[in-house]
Amino acid sequence: MNRRGHAGRVDANHVEIVKALRAIGYSVQSLASVGGGTPDLLVGHRGKNVLIEIKASPKHKLTDDEIAWHARWAGQVAVACSVEDAVEIVSGAQ
Repeated sequence: MNRRGHAGRVDANHVEIVKALRAIGYSVQSLASVGGGTPDLLVGHRGKNVLIEIKASPKHKLTDDEIAWHARWAGQVAVACSVEDAVEIVSGAQ
C-alpha cells in the first residue's frame, strides 16, 4: 500500500510522465495498483526494463513500504520527480 494505504493512488505528475515517455518511444506499464511498495512504472525500450518510483517532488520521501521494497529488490529501481528525471533514468539504462 502507498503512503495513504491505498494501492492505485498516483502522484499528480504520474500521467504526465507516462505520456512523455510513451511519446518518445518507450513502453510504459503502470504498476501503481500493485501496492506493497512496488514502484509506480515499468518502462521498456530496446530490450531493457527500468523500474521507476514517481514522487510529486523531491520533498516527498519514500514510504516505509517503498523503502523496504527497494531494499529487497536485487535489480534496478530509481525515483523520478519530473519528466526530465524519468527521461534521464531511462536514457541511462540503455
